Amino acid sequence: MTASQLKPTLGTLHLWGLAVGLVISGEYFGWSYGWGTAGTLGFLVTTLMVAVMYTCFIFSFTELTTAIPNAGGPFAYSLRAFGVTGGMIAGLATLIEFVFAPPAIAMAIGAYLNVQYPSLDPRVAAIGAYIVFMTLNILGVSIAATFELVVTVLAVAELLVFMGVVAPGFSFSNFVLGGWAGSDTFSLPAISGIFAAIPFAIWFFLAIEGAAMAAEEAKDPKRTIPRAYVAGILTLVILAIGVMIFAGGVGDWRTLSNINDPLPQAMKAVVGNNSNWMHMLVWIGLFGLVASFHGIILGYSRQFFALARAGFLPPSLAKLSRFQTPHRAIIAGGVIGIAAILSDGLVNLQGMTLTAAMITMSVFGAIVMYIISMLSLFKLRRSEPTLERSFRAPGYPIVPGIALVLAVVCLVAMVWFNLVICGIFVCLMALGALFCKLVRSRGPVVAIAG
Repeated sequence: MTASQLKPTLGTLHLWGLAVGLVISGEYFGWSYGWGTAGTLGFLVTTLMVAVMYTCFIFSFTELTTAIPNAGGPFAYSLRAFGVTGGMIAGLATLIEFVFAPPAIAMAIGAYLNVQYPSLDPRVAAIGAYIVFMTLNILGVSIAATFELVVTVLAVAELLVFMGVVAPGFSFSNFVLGGWAGSDTFSLPAISGIFAAIPFAIWFFLAIEGAAMAAEEAKDPKRTIPRAYVAGILTLVILAIGVMIFAGGVGDWRTLSNINDPLPQAMKAVVGNNSNWMHMLVWIGLFGLVASFHGIILGYSRQFFALARAGFLPPSLAKLSRFQTPHRAIIAGGVIGIAAILSDGLVNLQGMTLTAAMITMSVFGAIVMYIISMLSLFKLRRSEPTLERSFRAPGYPIVPGIALVLAVVCLVAMVWFNLVICGIFVCLMALGALFCKLVRSRGPVVAIAG
């Protein structure tokens, strides 16, 4: 094993925990901002459309992950398919997705803790979360993945408990009241709201593809990754729909939109402020946020690592610690995230909260990455028909085609409704490309083997 090679230690269950854990915070917060835009019924339509896109995407993406099990994930596939330019676009888009999601999650951790400790500044708690979980990631991937599995199982169980506890207070009439962007009837504003809410529906599933970045650390990735991905997407679709419907039917759903802790507030409407169920949700609910936060730190560090190893970023980011983890890459993403948290209240983007803005920025990176990943799948099918593919996208070319078309629709809608953040995203991509070009001028780009 070389100094820049990651050690394979993860099995199917670890990878399932990583795939679900990366995403599961999306079931705890963030999605309810979509209610403020589309209403409950409009957002349900948005979520179902996005769920179809993700299901088709994951079944297609798994073909790439198993054929090219590289820590760079989408960067590696696009570099193989489209060369330096394609790899750079995918790599930078993935970095933006994975670097801007953790500050949003960290702020939600702070909001959940603030429910229990009103005097605790959420920003202080968010920065503390970065320090704790960067340290845990540096200590070793096996330790990190085992921890991720435990907190993911607890988070899934807690969402099931939440649905069971609030079920007696559920009313379908509450859920549908003003459900079309604040109206009881389907209209043009409702259609607009459906598309404007896309980033928050994507947040339900954002980063599931991050398990691909642990492919080098997976044992027998050609078998373990498909099992983990299929089980993971099914788990998340069921939880997302269930949580959204039950939370929306327990009272006035408008009070739950535009806040970072919708589930505790929904449960409070059913069991009261001082119920043991309420306190349990806040504490165990933190496990869902921690699972995603911790997992995405693992994801962004592997993306920094892969880009540096291939010659797109400074080689120092590809150095491994004595625990065989990319410690410098972990710290680099943490510095950016903490800076974003400290900017809370100083920056106003389109009237959004910091959390909503970070979610939207992260989703821009994700959608661009999804598009180029599906294009890479089609390109590699033509250019490398003999590439070993232990898992093939079912229903090819229709299934990956659906994922590609829906991703393009999502991107167009996001640009239309988020011009300011789109402009910032484009600037970040351009600056990143210039920086990569400068680094590449000092050394060769490393090819990606199958």
